[in-house]
Amino acid sequence: MPYSRRKFIQTSASLGAGAFLASCAPSSVSISSRPRFDLIIKGGRVIDGTGMAETLADVGIRDGKISALGVIESSDAMRIVDARGLHVVPGFIDIHTHTDSSILRLPTSDSKLRQGVTTEVGGADGESRGPRKTLGEDDDRLYTDCDGFFTHLEKQGCAQNFASMVGLGTVREVIVGEDDRPATPEEMEAMKREVRKAIEQGCCGVSTGLEYTPGSFASTEELWELTKAAPEPYRLYASHMRNEDNRVLEAIEEVIRIGRHSGARLQISHLKSSYKINWYKNEITLKMLDSAIAEGMEVHADRYPYIAYQTGLANLFPLWSRDGGTEQFMKRLKDRMIVEKIRPDTLRKINGLGSWDSVMITSTKLDEHKAYLGKTIRQIAAQLNVDPFEFSVDFMIKENGSVGIVGFGMDEEGTETILRWKNTIVASDGGAYSPASKSNPHPRTYGTFPRAISYYQKERNVCSLPEMIRKMTSMPAQKIGLKDRGVIAEGKYADIVLFDYAAIKDNATFLDPHQFPSGMPTVIVNGQFAVDNNAITGTLAGKVLRSGAFSV
Repeated sequence: MPYSRRKFIQTSASLGAGAFLASCAPSSVSISSRPRFDLIIKGGRVIDGTGMAETLADVGIRDGKISALGVIESSDAMRIVDARGLHVVPGFIDIHTHTDSSILRLPTSDSKLRQGVTTEVGGADGESRGPRKTLGEDDDRLYTDCDGFFTHLEKQGCAQNFASMVGLGTVREVIVGEDDRPATPEEMEAMKREVRKAIEQGCCGVSTGLEYTPGSFASTEELWELTKAAPEPYRLYASHMRNEDNRVLEAIEEVIRIGRHSGARLQISHLKSSYKINWYKNEITLKMLDSAIAEGMEVHADRYPYIAYQTGLANLFPLWSRDGGTEQFMKRLKDRMIVEKIRPDTLRKINGLGSWDSVMITSTKLDEHKAYLGKTIRQIAAQLNVDPFEFSVDFMIKENGSVGIVGFGMDEEGTETILRWKNTIVASDGGAYSPASKSNPHPRTYGTFPRAISYYQKERNVCSLPEMIRKMTSMPAQKIGLKDRGVIAEGKYADIVLFDYAAIKDNATFLDPHQFPSGMPTVIVNGQFAVDNNAITGTLAGKVLRSGAFSV
């Protein structure tokens, strides 16, 4: 059923008219009698997002933008918020997300909004909501291209701002299919046209997911040619690389090569070196990226502040076994001779992680398997008295290949090293959830940004607080070319977060992820309260950010 905008407005009306700045004044009030400000945030410790030290300042907001900054003597405002003792920072920009579908089901994006995310960037890991070959049957797929998706979202409304990459895996699936083969010259031209079309419709760059099918079947040359098809102002290449463990250095080399040949601005997705045997490579990867920067390339990485990644159980099976898509994958898993050929490859990945205890189930389709959520495969196999690999094969067949997992493959030292790097952007790599959800998502969907502040900045001291805020605000804004967001300055859009530095804390855990953070009472999107006194207001003040919102 389509989400009801009216229902949100009616529900949130009980929270008080002060939550809706734009609708506070009756329509009969004349412009001349209108207060000077819609909102004044008084006496906060402002960190403007540029990396500069905090200052005590007032922030005046009118018509969705910051209209005054400094000492504001006037009290002529619809509402005044006392921010004494609180930090006032730009709204967080999550540059790597998977909210593309969840924002349609849950326009308030509860888990993201409550952690201060005011702008989401979707289309990550090579998968975007367009292009599509045909209309789907469900309400959130009544479109065949990115323009249709953006228009659908604009009509529905959303509590956050939303931008998107175009996924090269999605483009390949539409034009080439799911088979492991090179694209023909005609198919290459068709894919280039789809890339250009998506950018023209408002996408801000291209992305790849090179450990997933069918994006994994694209050659290096195909990737740089498709990236080069994007008009230069939008030639941002965000890549989930081909490998993040034993061959991570080769994967870094490939990304740099793609950037060099295409002239793209690089963004390496969730940079990491998985498996204990590879942890020493974190320092090497950063030296490789610094060398590319010294060569004149623009290179950034994004990273979530956790030592476990989230993916599909299918990703533990070799790539060749997934050739041809889900149907062919399932046929192979039902063939015992093929399964025995699969076994060594999968067990090598498990040995890299340490054991089956490092693989936790986070999502299933079938209700009969919901009891597995939050348990490791070793625990489930021991309970059933079966071999963990055999259980995994049978489990995948029953779920038709759709099983979500988290893998505990990283270390704290490596995570700190990457977060400390000068060009690392904090990002969740997660979707949006509400506490009513029956799934068991990665805690990053609720806690990424408060955890980066409370644990990695405050406790682990990987960088200063202004620098950590910059990694969440102006740095991602500049990376995707957002002109008017990511900093607190006059004339910029009023996307603002208030938090208590002494109290801010992520509360979500791997076993109990549906927990909102502490110490983040207020989130403002385009001048309107999205979170007011720790409550989601239901105001859908977000904007779909198309080409006009970006620098050219």
